[in-house]
Amino acid sequence: MSSNFASFAPYTPPPDDPAYTSSATTGAPGRPWFPSHSFHVHETDTSYQSGGIPTFGTSAAGGVGVAEMSEAQVNRWETRYGWRVDILAAAAYLLGPISALALLILETQNDFVRFHAYQSALLTTPLLLLRIFVSLIQAPSWIRILSTWILVLPTIYMAVRAYLDTTRIELVYYLLPMIGPIAESWLAEE
Repeated sequence: MSSNFASFAPYTPPPDDPAYTSSATTGAPGRPWFPSHSFHVHETDTSYQSGGIPTFGTSAAGGVGVAEMSEAQVNRWETRYGWRVDILAAAAYLLGPISALALLILETQNDFVRFHAYQSALLTTPLLLLRIFVSLIQAPSWIRILSTWILVLPTIYMAVRAYLDTTRIELVYYLLPMIGPIAESWLAEE
């Protein structure tokens, strides 16, 4: 005789409880529904079913280490509009303070581009002001030409340097003396 009542299965632990699931090869908690390339921030993170604190409004990672995991997963090559990092870093220098300001306003995601925009502003603004000052005081033509070269050569060198530093496997931050540490500290304060 069959019953119309539901039959209850014996208790099985929740699938995200690391106390009950483990990988035989690594000894780390296993989560079979996650892809193999995903990583765990902490091996002791617990679910709300096993006594952990519920985390509402967070990502699927949930709980402990969400901020650290999201920072670790940031793609250093990704820009806000999908443009190439090497071109944007070099473009920060090409129009001096104008391109630096434009990139600081538009590119809010990539720290490499923002660093070069800060460094470009700190490098080219004083050199441009020097060139304008030399023109205003009616200096001899050789001084005006020299001040123009003093503006153009470092700008071109830094644009090429920023472009080439992204062709390696890792993004290399080339810091100019005195200017680079200031740009780096401004980037860290954001």
